[in-house]
Amino acid sequence: MKIALDEVSAHHPAARAGAVPAVRALSLQVASGEQVAIIGPSGAGKTTLLHVLACALKPTSGQLLLDGRNPWQLSRGTLQSLRGALFLAPQVPPLPPRQRVVTAVLAGRLPDEGLWTSLRSLFYPVDIPRAEQALKGFDVADKLFDRVDRLSGGERQRVGLARALVSQATLLLVDEPLSALDPARSQLVMQTLTHAAHARGASLVATLHHVEMALAHFPRIVGLRDGALAFDLPASAVTPAHLQALYAQHLHELNGPTAAPDAAFAVAPAPVIMHCR
Repeated sequence: MKIALDEVSAHHPAARAGAVPAVRALSLQVASGEQVAIIGPSGAGKTTLLHVLACALKPTSGQLLLDGRNPWQLSRGTLQSLRGALFLAPQVPPLPPRQRVVTAVLAGRLPDEGLWTSLRSLFYPVDIPRAEQALKGFDVADKLFDRVDRLSGGERQRVGLARALVSQATLLLVDEPLSALDPARSQLVMQTLTHAAHARGASLVATLHHVEMALAHFPRIVGLRDGALAFDLPASAVTPAHLQALYAQHLHELNGPTAAPDAAFAVAPAPVIMHCR
């Protein structure tokens, strides 16, 4: 899916009235099948940008085009169909705690299934091998029939990402997929995501605090600071000077989060406006 943003501004979903926009006059283009990492310090507007791209948050100004169409000028039915071609994977996936992992993963296919198949899958999953294969890519296939509330934070994160692999989305939007993972599993997750997106020809946009992972796995790096574009460069052209300027006053974030490996999330995130798959 092709993305074009022209002078787009948007507020964080939880922003108070009158707050400064989290994304400010941002212009950006992503070609179909391209893979882009978005980096920047906390509060740079990365998550807000993903919600704009997912058609979950309407820009306050400027224009977003997805495959040449402005989502907010479409009819409700056409917009819903367009959203079915998008997959937004939040940092903390909204998985029902009493649901089985296999059912949670196969929920990624709901936009592409009929009503009867969707209802049947709630009681008896209709494509267990597909879910198992997706989980295997993230090293959690052994959790296939476990309940979600029995998983660690890192396992929940990887189960949420497995939804992307079973979906038919042509635009994958992934928010901080490594925040609860150790280095070895982080490498596996990035390899699985990028290879899967390439295999299906899907566009992939991921926000990352782990700068070294962004540089290692993505050919293009977009730096955001204070909601504005700091740079848009091939990974090979990003220098220490670029990173020093981007993370000024936040240099401690250059090494990524310091959370314990596969840690559970200690604090529930504030609710955000989004659609879930």
